[in-house]
Amino acid sequence: MSDGDPVVDAAPRARPRVVLGVGGGIAAYKAAELLRLFTESGHDVTVVPTRAALKFVGAATWEALSGKPVTAEVWDGVAEVPHVRLGQQSDLVVVAPATADLLARAAAGLADDLLANVLLTARCPVVMAPAMHTEMWEHPATQANVATLRARGVHVLDPAVGRLTGAETGRGRLPDPVEIFEACREVMRGAEHDLEGRTVVVSAGGTREHIDPVRFLGNRSSGKQGYALARTALDRGAHVVLVSANVSLPDPAGAEVVRVVSADDLRRAVLGHAGRADVVVMAAAVADFRPAVLAAHKIKKDDAGSVPDPVVLERTADVLAEVVERRTASGIAQVVVGFAAETGDEHGTVLDHARAKLARKGCDLLVVNDVTEGKAFETDDNEVVVLGADGSSTLVPRASKTAVSDAVWDAVVRLLP
Repeated sequence: MSDGDPVVDAAPRARPRVVLGVGGGIAAYKAAELLRLFTESGHDVTVVPTRAALKFVGAATWEALSGKPVTAEVWDGVAEVPHVRLGQQSDLVVVAPATADLLARAAAGLADDLLANVLLTARCPVVMAPAMHTEMWEHPATQANVATLRARGVHVLDPAVGRLTGAETGRGRLPDPVEIFEACREVMRGAEHDLEGRTVVVSAGGTREHIDPVRFLGNRSSGKQGYALARTALDRGAHVVLVSANVSLPDPAGAEVVRVVSADDLRRAVLGHAGRADVVVMAAAVADFRPAVLAAHKIKKDDAGSVPDPVVLERTADVLAEVVERRTASGIAQVVVGFAAETGDEHGTVLDHARAKLARKGCDLLVVNDVTEGKAFETDDNEVVVLGADGSSTLVPRASKTAVSDAVWDAVVRLLP
């Protein structure tokens, strides 16, 4: 945005070799989508299912999708010593789904099939995505196994909340394959756990202010940048509260998701969690105005073509400013990050308006998007300038929203006590 801004390198790393382990649960079919995400992005993937997994999805499916032979047995291809070679030569081992039985076997160090042997010989990062019924996930034995694996450096994702087998709903659902894939990319990239022990609140999406039961005032925010911020914070070790306004994206694995609709809903949710947070990131596009009166019924267009009465608007609360005010009043050590979607006009450039907003809001950092001609909205990449209250200005060149998120968290970490 400015030739004088420092530049952050957000280039992706080279694609590594991956072992995709598949456990014997009903969610095994979802691993096919995870395999597709890896192969279509250039990864070299070898699928290693358990014997039970092959009862859900056959070897022919995995071979067709991966282009490689598939087996669950250590006795196949013995001359190539696959039970040792696969673990030694891989850049990542990811297991999805990881059943309660598979977590237990991995924690105990058993080696009764090919996947268990790969887990024992792997010297690369290991990611396990659990999927099971809620009671199985919450059982003390499973929790102890997860704690053991995490203590050894295994990245065990938290299962998602949602529909399980049959009519049951609860925590235990396999995280969405896209979320597992993004978590794996962060692990392979070597993200530091520099947010370990921190609680962060991230708002994402765009609020809706209803005019009547059918219509609303809204905006084009998809929530992709906010969700990327939540996901990368999780990968860096944080406990994440994600306040999600009208977003149609899978929940980041492990995040505490609070769903809201209006600016007032978002205000209550953010302020309700901000008091215990080390960092608050206001990435949501919050409406500045709402209808002063909500029509009880749909506003009709009569046959004569007359125009309805004008919709009178009133200002919504300034949530970002209120977060800063509460922080100041309480004296807590907290980093507050705002977002600004700006366009230039006759009164100033994008950065002129952004610097004025930073001073007005009183936050520590302001992430600035130039949204001229709709740039940044509903896309998978972004380019931002991170302005600091200390006068600093850092350009993050166009890159994936995940890479941009890491650049934002790098700036946040430098401000944490």
